[in-house]
Amino acid sequence: MDSAVFSAMGLALNEARKYVGATSPNPPVGAVVLDSEGSVLAFGAHRRSGTAHAEARALEICIEKGTIQKAHSLIVTLEPCNHSGKTPPCVDAILRHGIARVYYGSTDPNPIAGGGAERLRKNGVQVTSAVRERECDELLLPFRTRILSGIPFITVKTAHQLDGSMIPPVGRKTFTSEESLRFAHQLRKESDAVLTGSGTVLADNPQFTVRHVPDHPGKSRWLVVLDRRGRVPPGWTESVSRLGLRVVFPASIQEGLRFLSEQGVLQVLVEAGPELSGEMLAQGLWHRQVQIFQGLENEADRIVILRNDNGPSFR
Repeated sequence: MDSAVFSAMGLALNEARKYVGATSPNPPVGAVVLDSEGSVLAFGAHRRSGTAHAEARALEICIEKGTIQKAHSLIVTLEPCNHSGKTPPCVDAILRHGIARVYYGSTDPNPIAGGGAERLRKNGVQVTSAVRERECDELLLPFRTRILSGIPFITVKTAHQLDGSMIPPVGRKTFTSEESLRFAHQLRKESDAVLTGSGTVLADNPQFTVRHVPDHPGKSRWLVVLDRRGRVPPGWTESVSRLGLRVVFPASIQEGLRFLSEQGVLQVLVEAGPELSGEMLAQGLWHRQVQIFQGLENEADRIVILRNDNGPSFR
């Protein structure tokens, strides 16, 4: 593979990762425009639903900089779309500006938006697929999960003391380090929804906002609360709603997950106590488990990430 293309895909991936958690129901995508010598002319990413897709944004930047006539190759993390929705098909912009070569990482799993590569080839564009495919597929995983299974990508986060307990000491909401808190809040930033139980609400009075890392501007998340016994006080619901959270109380975990999928949610972060977290793990209602283990004195916390390759499906 050409080193310029390999490096450009790395740049596209980095741009896309900045907006993980901001783009639903669309996937995060990054794109780079190169000239015929392999030099970078522009790069961009899809920032949120309804705004320009990554390819169109990168080409628009070329126009603004006066370099569009030099545009030769387009490198993008996901196969360019061939579908009109809130924005025109990316294939149209690529053809309009005379791009000669397109390199992409992941094939679009969406049957409605797919077919972009085939249309480009039919119009004389040289198309190469599977560039840094593993990394691009990892970026696309939550979107692919929802498209193929009808269920958002579910991460169950658990924190454990040295003795294995998930219950913080009396008077404290956490026992993990500042570094682990930043990691946990990054997970929250990348999620479109948080799922919790009434026990966590009553014990911790949590806000579920992103505080230890910068959040996506204007981001509003769903907060799904399993409250089978009607214990959550209305005052708490009102207080977190004022913080921008959209609170729902489903009758069951499955009902909550179906609702979130219908809303276009890509990622759900489960932040709950041992009972609800254990129930979801036991039922296989998870795709990723993040375990944060309290470190010994003067030692860093240990983070273990497990994957469920046979995740749940509503199809």
